[in-house]
Amino acid sequence: MTSRERVETALHHRQPDRTPFFEYVLLSPIADRVVGRPYADYAGDADRWEARVAAMGWEKALRSYVQDRLDLAQALEHDMMYVCPNPSSRPAAPEPQPTTTDPVERVLWSADRRARETPGPKEENLLVYQLLRGEMERRGIDLPILAPAYAHGIWTNTDLMQAMLLDPEAARAHFAQATRSAMAYIEAYLSLGITQIGVGGDFAGNRPLISPELYREFIVPEVRRCTRRIHEAGAWAVNASDGDLWSVIDDFLLGCEVDGYLEIEMRAGMDLARLRARFGDRITFYGNMDCGSVLSFSSTEEVRAITRQTLEAGAAGGGHIFCTSNAITGSVRWDNYLAMVDEYRRFFGLGALPLPG
Repeated sequence: MTSRERVETALHHRQPDRTPFFEYVLLSPIADRVVGRPYADYAGDADRWEARVAAMGWEKALRSYVQDRLDLAQALEHDMMYVCPNPSSRPAAPEPQPTTTDPVERVLWSADRRARETPGPKEENLLVYQLLRGEMERRGIDLPILAPAYAHGIWTNTDLMQAMLLDPEAARAHFAQATRSAMAYIEAYLSLGITQIGVGGDFAGNRPLISPELYREFIVPEVRRCTRRIHEAGAWAVNASDGDLWSVIDDFLLGCEVDGYLEIEMRAGMDLARLRARFGDRITFYGNMDCGSVLSFSSTEEVRAITRQTLEAGAAGGGHIFCTSNAITGSVRWDNYLAMVDEYRRFFGLGALPLPG
């Protein structure tokens, strides 16, 4: 199978020749060692990216990033890529801030401001996708892309959390603008032929930051609107959030009518085997190899064992794409990352990759 065939077979809940493999976010220093040179990811390492732009200029830096991303994917034999829109060529002006300290007024101020703006990415923010397509054609590879339209998270927005209780209409105004923004990104991605689109956004840690009732009232209907537009175009919607989601898992997956679940956090109790038992015939699970604990602090033997367990839980019948639970950052040990990649390849009878030791 080609990479695209493998990924689409898994998404259709049919058995691929092997579980597709990619990395959600892979940063330095692991990325540096894989490609054998300094790596600068604009979505996860702003200082390095700005230094590269200063040294090379914006367009050359972006073209260099495209080369690095594809070198990284090819070195690890990934089957797909997660790619965010690229930064603008000019630094963004500082965001204005409301002067009031009242949480409801702050939410309303922000919603009103967003309502007067044109939502979605500018054309230059989509250049990375065009460059990737051209470079993939030149290299003779075809890796499907997952792109983010995350707009409904509440991770650090304490104003919004208070507004949900104090003034529901203010919260609805916020989420209406969130959906307007997400839809603009969705339309841009669909026009580029991108068929996997991330929706939702972080709203949980050790437990959801809002009650299940508030999640159902404010967020589920808005994410579902995004999902339905994605489905109209024949594409896949992938809901994403860290944390323990068991109290809202039916709403998160079935209520939002999504096709996939990303950022599955094993250390928060989100067990892949249990998820597959409940939703395996309807939902594709992206993960759930733990990066924050297992890859950072476990032994290589434990990493190999958990890699096998994860693959065994997801391998039968499609509906699983192997990746880690979130970003591979400086906390992840190189030997552990190599052990995970090697164990994945052993599981499917693939030869070892020529990666540095």
